[in-house]
Amino acid sequence: MKLLCALAAAVALTVSIPYSVRAAQTADALADTPANTTQLEQLTHAVVRLPVAAVFASILALRPRRRGTPPRQMSVVQTQIILAIVGAVVMLVVGSSLARAFGIVGAAGLVRYRAKIADPKDAGVMLSTLAVGLAAGVGLWMLAAFSTAFVLGVLWLVESFEPRARQAFSLTVKAKNTETLKPKVAALLGRYRLEYELRTTSNEEICYEVKIPLDKKTDRLSEAISKLDKDGITGIEWATKKEK
Repeated sequence: MKLLCALAAAVALTVSIPYSVRAAQTADALADTPANTTQLEQLTHAVVRLPVAAVFASILALRPRRRGTPPRQMSVVQTQIILAIVGAVVMLVVGSSLARAFGIVGAAGLVRYRAKIADPKDAGVMLSTLAVGLAAGVGLWMLAAFSTAFVLGVLWLVESFEPRARQAFSLTVKAKNTETLKPKVAALLGRYRLEYELRTTSNEEICYEVKIPLDKKTDRLSEAISKLDKDGITGIEWATKKEK
């Protein structure tokens, strides 16, 4: 009963506020954009702090790998660097405003992306867009623009060191004499600079696991393999392998 009375009193108090006062408060909230001097100060901070965050994150992400530990994925390394930049942008947006801090928590709670992301870097870019949107939402246009340009530059830099994407195939070559054909096929794959591994071999066929760049086709390679022994090779088969 007491709860209902308190709720009724709160509603009555809200209704009793003149409409003009509430409209003025709403207008002030919408017009609450930081002054140009404040934005220039934030931009100066961003010019220094975002590169520092990227450098420190790079030191951690690219630390020497200890013997016996699994190899690091380049996409994960890139994501770690991007997340440090996102954190710096978010803290620049928050500043000393407690209201902005609660607003960012609420905005982050709205993010629900359940689809599978193949590249972890894409998740970092999603968070970057959230940070840029928060900066634009509070009126920090200069910070939002610089953050966008800086993240683009970092993405271009880290992706330039990223190895070419490859597709794994199972290559089966059937021939009358596989013993003489095996070194020729291995030499051909090496000449095309492909990653390959011999899986099985028998008197009738050889099976390799070959990783081919996504922009390359297997037709040309099949023709080259068939020319190694036109009379002896009876079949060439390619099968796409699914990543585990």
